[in-house]
Amino acid sequence: MAEYYVGIDFGGMSAKAGLFDKNSKMLAKDTVKTSKDDNYVTTVAKMAQLVKKLCEENDVPIKSVRRIGLASPGVIDSKEGVVVRWGNYNWSDKPLARDMSEAVGAEVRVVNDANAAAYGEAIYGAAKAYKNSIFITLGTGIGSGIIIDGKLFEGVRGAGAEAGHMVIQVGGVPCGCGRKGCFEQYASASALIRDTKRAMFENKESIMWQMTGGDPENVDGKTAFAASREGDAAAQTVVKNYIVYLGEGILNLVSIFRPEAVILGGGVCNEGEYLLAPLRKYVAERLYVGCDKVPLTLNRAALGNDAGIYGALAFAMEK
Repeated sequence: MAEYYVGIDFGGMSAKAGLFDKNSKMLAKDTVKTSKDDNYVTTVAKMAQLVKKLCEENDVPIKSVRRIGLASPGVIDSKEGVVVRWGNYNWSDKPLARDMSEAVGAEVRVVNDANAAAYGEAIYGAAKAYKNSIFITLGTGIGSGIIIDGKLFEGVRGAGAEAGHMVIQVGGVPCGCGRKGCFEQYASASALIRDTKRAMFENKESIMWQMTGGDPENVDGKTAFAASREGDAAAQTVVKNYIVYLGEGILNLVSIFRPEAVILGGGVCNEGEYLLAPLRKYVAERLYVGCDKVPLTLNRAALGNDAGIYGALAFAMEK
């Protein structure tokens, strides 16, 4: 009998699932909407139905699915398959692996979503040539994952590798975690948008006003970069400061773990070399031990929105 695997990337607004053969080839992909208005039982049922639908539409019997990997937000005890805590959905100590397994009829392994993305890039993506890498995703907050000697570092009960909550400015911007000055309050896409709006109000002549139709609510993570390319001084300051904050966070992580590669994900990375080239320069000039002695690669992620699915797959296929 043929052997199959499923990788699921579950988030606050949707769950994406991929069906794979034993050689990690994606055969099909599908999505279902999720919502914090749904209770835990309903959410599990939705994901279970997604898996069943994916299998049925591709003539794959559920009993042929060797294992399912499920990437979930929150603090995840991957050994026990438990969501220890996820504030957005107000989940605590939810036995997600057990409940999904019972609902689907196949073994399920659960892992943190940022860790899954890091693992996906390490096994199948931009970091596959390296045994030690750090993945940082720049979104609403900052997610991160750390690979050491080819293995995912999770910390006790999966509560480690939360780089978004290391402080880079003592007494700085308040963070949802309860501290002030966290990395994600300065280098996330949300922080970039906040700082872009502030720059617009401080510089009424900025072309960012034209780009957003005069409405600051139209600002996104691309606004400052687009205006900076056009020579707008206010936007160039926003971009420069953003690179400094992002660079300092990366330097802290590199000083501790000294990976071979730092991989960046999230929509901000679509700026490509306009972001990466000055960021590499900033980091290289400030490393404790330079790249001439200990090489460091800094690149964007390769798997895009599928990184979590592939990471969940890799977790499921682990022996």
